[in-house]
Amino acid sequence: MGVSRGVTAAVILMVVGQQAVAADLAHPACVLQVGASVPEAPSPWQIRLRGLGVITEDSGYVNAVSGSGLSYSDTVIPELDISYFFTDNIAAELILGTTYANIEGQGTIRGLGNIGKVWLLPPTLTLQYHFTGLGAFKPYVGAGVNYTIFYNQDAGSADALKIKNTFGTALQVGFDYMVDQHWGVNFDVKKLFLKPDFDVTVDGAKLTGKAELDPWVIGAGVTYRF
Repeated sequence: MGVSRGVTAAVILMVVGQQAVAADLAHPACVLQVGASVPEAPSPWQIRLRGLGVITEDSGYVNAVSGSGLSYSDTVIPELDISYFFTDNIAAELILGTTYANIEGQGTIRGLGNIGKVWLLPPTLTLQYHFTGLGAFKPYVGAGVNYTIFYNQDAGSADALKIKNTFGTALQVGFDYMVDQHWGVNFDVKKLFLKPDFDVTVDGAKLTGKAELDPWVIGAGVTYRF
């Protein structure tokens, strides 16, 4: 009877021990499986640093001067933009950069040469739609508004020059190609519709006009998603 009881106790201990070991082995595997199945949610914030080519339309005129025309210099500038994603598809982007334009007389006022130089600060806010389901390739389209501030205005052949701050609209198309979860490269094209009014004084005569800049803004750079 003693031997029988001892064998029974040993069997019970072996079964309980096996069950405990099995539970210990199964528990870490379960934790790893659950942890691996939960991806990290991306931040809604994104920034880009781009180089931009600003290409103007070379159009405009001086009121009351028949056949007058204007042209503007093209520039290459650095630019920073900040994006916020409301959803995977909808985002808002604020574009920050500054550039300048040399203004030349054309047509019947070609003889004036360089009329002046002005700096522009055109912060632009666009609402974008981002296409998903294409892997690392993430194209988007957008539309928005800008308010252009003209500063450091210097007259050349004119006696005085004043270009007035103005609102404009913008259209946008581009894409990001993400190298990993955070870093990517970007290509972007915008069309700004920008037609500010101006006052100019030439040989003592005060005149008005419109500078139809309407630039294409073509950029490429680096994307970082937080």
